[in-house]
Amino acid sequence: MSLAHPPIQSAGRNLPMRVGTRASPLARAQTAKFIERLREVCPALGFEAAFEEHVISTTGDEVQDRRLADIGGKGLFAKEIHEALIAGRIDFAVHSLKDLETTLPEGIVLACTLTREDARDALILGPGMSPADASDDPLNIWTALPARAIIGTSSMRRQAQLLHARPDLSVTMLRGNVQTRLKRIAAGDVTGSLLALAGLRRLGLAHHAAAVIDPEAMVPAAGQGIVGVTVRAADEAFHRLLAAIEDPEAKAVSTAERALLAALDGSCRTPIGGYARLLPDGQLHLTGLVARGDGSFLLKRSLHGAVEDAFRLGTSLGDALRADSPADIFAA
Repeated sequence: MSLAHPPIQSAGRNLPMRVGTRASPLARAQTAKFIERLREVCPALGFEAAFEEHVISTTGDEVQDRRLADIGGKGLFAKEIHEALIAGRIDFAVHSLKDLETTLPEGIVLACTLTREDARDALILGPGMSPADASDDPLNIWTALPARAIIGTSSMRRQAQLLHARPDLSVTMLRGNVQTRLKRIAAGDVTGSLLALAGLRRLGLAHHAAAVIDPEAMVPAAGQGIVGVTVRAADEAFHRLLAAIEDPEAKAVSTAERALLAALDGSCRTPIGGYARLLPDGQLHLTGLVARGDGSFLLKRSLHGAVEDAFRLGTSLGDALRADSPADIFAA
């Protein structure tokens, strides 16, 4: 294939371009969408392109019997992918942004954020509970759960908000890819669980959701529903290519949410939520949450301001939440 696009060729290698991804069905579905989007814009930029998917096994995916906090944090979903990028074995890396640490290894940058899917969490119910059992009040959805229900999740953010609203619930660890968790719920191992609606939709599994949770009842994870693409900092040609597919709204909201997360600087044991959205008047509205894992403390606040101040809004809200929260919440 003849390729005549000087900026891409100046990246120092011949096409096809190599795209790194985790092995889960969701990660590969997101990667396929990313490649499809690039293929759409490449002709408009004056060249044709070929891509190779490189599936990379990560520690976060391989170890399923412990919480991420107990084995090194959510960075374990990206460690091996970062290594492949730095070593030059791949050119791009595709991530669920909520699983990407805020401080990246030297030489790697977040170069692109794609259009956000729905950021909300979905309630999945086990056998014997139908969607009709779920509350019609979006802010009181937890009434759909029976007394002392067992909820499966590995997310400290979800656990803290659930237990704050319903201290009678029991929470047990449930990890694995989306399909694995759905099978565990269907088998009756737990009463129900919470999964990101974005992942369900991307896999064509949204029909499993008994209810979609209002962001005020369950503040999402920072970056939830957004796909982020990392590249080597020095590969300026790839930066220019990715600029053609970046979504400005996703960039603004993710900038605010990740700045909030960075300011809080919590460990993976710290329940933190962050959700930004654009208001009808064009302002950026950001909600942040900090809690204790057992739900005994929960602090939630919001700020809004100009889109161009996204980073400052996130930092300011994070600083305020940290200042007014017990110090033990942020202990490693």
